[in-house]
Amino acid sequence: MTDLSTWTPRERPARSTITGDRVRLEPLDVAAHAPDLWLAANAGDDQLWDYLPYGPFADEGAFRTWLASIETSEDPLFFAIVDAGTGQALGMCSFLRIDPGNGVIEIGHIWFSAALQRSTLATEAIFLLQQTAMEDLGYRRLEWKCNNANARSKRAAERFGFTFEGIFRQHSIVKGANRDTAWFSLLDGEWPAYARAVRTWLAPDNFTADGVQIRSLRDLRTEA
Repeated sequence: MTDLSTWTPRERPARSTITGDRVRLEPLDVAAHAPDLWLAANAGDDQLWDYLPYGPFADEGAFRTWLASIETSEDPLFFAIVDAGTGQALGMCSFLRIDPGNGVIEIGHIWFSAALQRSTLATEAIFLLQQTAMEDLGYRRLEWKCNNANARSKRAAERFGFTFEGIFRQHSIVKGANRDTAWFSLLDGEWPAYARAVRTWLAPDNFTADGVQIRSLRDLRTEA
């Protein structure tokens, strides 16, 4: 059993930009991000809001009002996912349920525009959150939770290195419907092998000139 007698609480994630090669995670700023995010939210994914506790929004004004209501929140701490090449915000993510004393933190409130989904930018965005929590801040446990009916989110959790732990039945009521919540986690002891695989996958030499992957993340994780 791990000796935690010298454990000290971790720092909380800062309200500051997290920078990668392809994307930046910028603290949510309504003035800067709302126009792009509104376009991103209406760019071809009819299921975008199905499993989130908010949305869809009637118009841009309602969307901005919602963004303003969460802009200064500390938990969840919201970020806009910005394409480093174009400067456009293409989605959102957050840290939440932040527990420095036990070294537990969750990532959630994740939504990707259709252009961001299943892309290297999306993988790097999640990896930046994971790296910040596990490597930079030294948390012991990173969580991912979703509606058990949300097949897309469950597939994403597994792709991003999380292990399925079980289902909290009748966990909550969302938009007038029952939510059974699927729980996933990534632990500090699992992080090094996963991080090596993702860094190898994201490396420029793992992609052809037209952007096709050479080795899959699944294969690299199997070898890690």
